[in-house]
Amino acid sequence: MSIEARFSWPTRIYWEDTDAGGVVYHARYVAFMERARTEWMRAMGYGQEAMRSGDGQVFVVRAMTLDFLKPARLDDALQTTVELQRCRRASLVIGQAVLRDGQPLVTAQVRLAAVGARDFRPQAMDDTLYATLKQFETQHAQD
Repeated sequence: MSIEARFSWPTRIYWEDTDAGGVVYHARYVAFMERARTEWMRAMGYGQEAMRSGDGQVFVVRAMTLDFLKPARLDDALQTTVELQRCRRASLVIGQAVLRDGQPLVTAQVRLAAVGARDFRPQAMDDTLYATLKQFETQHAQD
């Protein structure tokens, strides 16, 4: 499967996603972003369960900064994007956004750490995964 540097995953808003005010509950955006990151990795051939049971490695969220710009509401059709900004041997920085009709509702910067699935200690990615991810890096920062 060929994927673009900016990956996008669709999301529909259901009753369970909304709060008493009829808008999407703020924590649900984190779940939408997790699903999009998972599908982005799967599209590259790196499903989470295969990584965990195969190489014994997982990615965990180290830090996340969110900016809530506009609310989403029941039945909205949204797109959640994933864009790899920085790829290091044992960490990633990912820019994400939840969009409605191309307009950002929530933006985020997510720092992920590569860790061993058994001990959760930092662990460098293997050369193949690193090379696969590195080609999608959009912001080449000084290391």
